[in-house]
Amino acid sequence: MNKFEKFGIKEELVRAIKELGFEKLTPIQEQSIPILKGGNRDFIGLAQTGTGKTAAFGLPLIELLDIDSKIIQALILAPTRELCVQISNDLENYCKYLPGVKIVAVYGGASIETQISRIKKGVHIVVATPGRLTDLIRRKKIDISTIKYVILDEADEMLNMGFQEDIDSILECTPAHKQTWLFAATMPDAIHNITGKYMHNPFELTVGKKNTTAENIEHIYYVVHEHNRYTALKRIIDVNPDIFAIVFCRTKAETQDIAEKLIKDGYNADSLHGDLSQAQRDKVMQHYRDKNLQLLVATDVAARGIDVNDISHIINYQLPDEIELYTHRSGRTARAGKSGTTISIINTKDIGRIRQIEKQINRKLIYAKVPEGVEVCEQQLLALIKKIQKVEINQQGISKYLPAIFEELKDIDKTELIKRMVSLEFNRFLEYYRNAEDLNIDFSKKDHVRGKDSYNTGSSMFINLGNMDGFDNGRMLKYLIETTNLPADTFKRINIKGVYSFIDVKETQIQDVLNSFKNEVYKGRKVRVDNSEGGRNKKSSSTIGKKEFEKKGRKKKYYVSAS
Repeated sequence: MNKFEKFGIKEELVRAIKELGFEKLTPIQEQSIPILKGGNRDFIGLAQTGTGKTAAFGLPLIELLDIDSKIIQALILAPTRELCVQISNDLENYCKYLPGVKIVAVYGGASIETQISRIKKGVHIVVATPGRLTDLIRRKKIDISTIKYVILDEADEMLNMGFQEDIDSILECTPAHKQTWLFAATMPDAIHNITGKYMHNPFELTVGKKNTTAENIEHIYYVVHEHNRYTALKRIIDVNPDIFAIVFCRTKAETQDIAEKLIKDGYNADSLHGDLSQAQRDKVMQHYRDKNLQLLVATDVAARGIDVNDISHIINYQLPDEIELYTHRSGRTARAGKSGTTISIINTKDIGRIRQIEKQINRKLIYAKVPEGVEVCEQQLLALIKKIQKVEINQQGISKYLPAIFEELKDIDKTELIKRMVSLEFNRFLEYYRNAEDLNIDFSKKDHVRGKDSYNTGSSMFINLGNMDGFDNGRMLKYLIETTNLPADTFKRINIKGVYSFIDVKETQIQDVLNSFKNEVYKGRKVRVDNSEGGRNKKSSSTIGKKEFEKKGRKKKYYVSAS
């Protein structure tokens, strides 16, 4: 008996998933399908990406449909076009022997008129991105007031992408008595807002630990000087000749810059970011899926929803601004039980953030040294030998040239011939890495661990001011300088959140910064600072008075509480 049959799933579905190669149930499938198949309970499922969540909710959902009815019965929301299309294709594959089930995917970058036409013909399941669905609702081209089931897939990513308002407006158009199923890899506070507002007594299922990454992912970090970051990236790529990776950058400009550098240096790479048109994006992704690209350089937003098999490495060229995004980046590899590697290239000031990531994912990251030139050359040579062993010989195509080739090479013995063939491909690596420098920072020296230019978790300061108070990085830096009378280089990484921020401060000046904030208020509201790790979750131990003062002719109030 197929594992799925024990749940009483329709024979047509079992037959289709057998043909798709589904033999073993993943943990999320085994634990969620019996609950969801009942169709009478809200549900929260937490599991890493690539663990089979689509089948976990898709199979019981199809079971629950009234195929004879032509009204929309289920809505699946996904954060990106790619994931929307993927879910729709997966569901259609499951329904291969249930032709009566109608599924429509609606998303931006495709003809809205074509999507409207398909909806008018009758549909059971709509798979949608929030933006396009909101547009259809506004145009009164879709009616979701009859649906029985709403599935929020990759809910944490949708919220990270700023879809909270769209999700709210969509869910308000759905009936109160529907069932809501929510799937995510992490559980940020914003998800609790959704569950509290739209779900009633949901069944919660966590496969693995919350906010952790898959056990079969190896996590490595390299520490280099900032000016060596790109050189380290190339060396990491070169020491892994068969690498098939996504390289994550923080900004669109950096993504384009790194991709162009890699292409110029002879690597098979391309970029994926928000400035690309939909046609350009589709072309890049198709090349990557077909493995015509070895390296995809991407921003977090552009890469969301990417589901490509056999990605061997995730490389964090820069650590993400949001620690939760580390989990999402890592989830692109090691799918369907396979293994993978996440590599982070950092400098000394990022050590504290590595510790925060370790705490978040409940895993120890492995410190490793950037490979030296000799090691790179060894790996490239071995890869070349393997390639020669595995090459398929086109006997018919090459046979007519062999007599001339044999004649030309008759005076070269076998050993010499092998040396020459290998050198033809290998010499460029030998030359490039002949005098390659050691890129690693020596951590045996105290100043690289806790020196005046280093930052650890103790120098990360929390302050309860953020975007909601009108701050961006520039305004926050100006505010810190004015308040403390300390130079700008006192403050390094500034991470602005909604109602709070984190600021990396020079270790030697953290107490000066805290002292400067004593007795301060901002617009009549207490300002709280805390220099301990995870300060936003801790109450400060003392609250110290108020002080008003004049700055640049304007009266500003600041209030500080410091530990």
